[in-house]
Amino acid sequence: MIAFSLFVAWHIFASFLWIAPPSPLREVVPAKMLSGYMLPMFGQSWSVFAPEPINGDYRIKVRAVTNASGEEQVTEWVDATEVELSMIQYNLFPPRAGLGAYEVASQLKGSFDKLTDDHRVIAGLNYFDEDWQSRLEQKMKGYGQPELVDAYVKAEAQALAYSSQVAFAMWGQENVVRVQYQVTRQNIVPFAKRHDPEAERPPVQHVTTGWRGTVVRDGQNSAAFEDVFVRQYEKIQQEGTK
Repeated sequence: MIAFSLFVAWHIFASFLWIAPPSPLREVVPAKMLSGYMLPMFGQSWSVFAPEPINGDYRIKVRAVTNASGEEQVTEWVDATEVELSMIQYNLFPPRAGLGAYEVASQLKGSFDKLTDDHRVIAGLNYFDEDWQSRLEQKMKGYGQPELVDAYVKAEAQALAYSSQVAFAMWGQENVVRVQYQVTRQNIVPFAKRHDPEAERPPVQHVTTGWRGTVVRDGQNSAAFEDVFVRQYEKIQQEGTK
């Protein structure tokens, strides 16, 4: 009972610090410790309220070129968002593992939308041979506005690191030659048409990128990711066949 009371007191205090305007009181708890506790499960986002509430869904799908038998083959798309969201749907204690794909897709879509048309054409090309990341960045910056390219390259590196983990989990790290991700967003039915029974959701918005080399960041635990992701993937496959 004492431990539970202390936890409740800490949670209320941490939530207060997180929501309250910046003040010297917030320095009582180190910033990393507070954000590490609050995100992503307890973080409060004002975007759920007017005037611009959340009004769309993000998805990220992954496929790869594999070479398991001396011949390169293209895999089918795997909907990573579907796999992760199935962990938190109807779950009173949702795991943090259920939010990664959505966050990756959201950040990539946001940075992609800010690019110019010329930048987007380059992003749609294939870059996977040696030094592909630096060559892609230099080519995009050749069309100006380097600050937009920097933001996009950072978001794409994150998307590729995530996509690589998905590909390694699904088809084996030793077999994956290169990967491709597909990020989409679809808005909900506009508020003004909420009472229209024939109203349909707006068309899906696509982020078009080419094939990329794999990205592995320091500290990633591919075995742990594979254990969680594949187990959940197989679970929803079995439920889908019932």
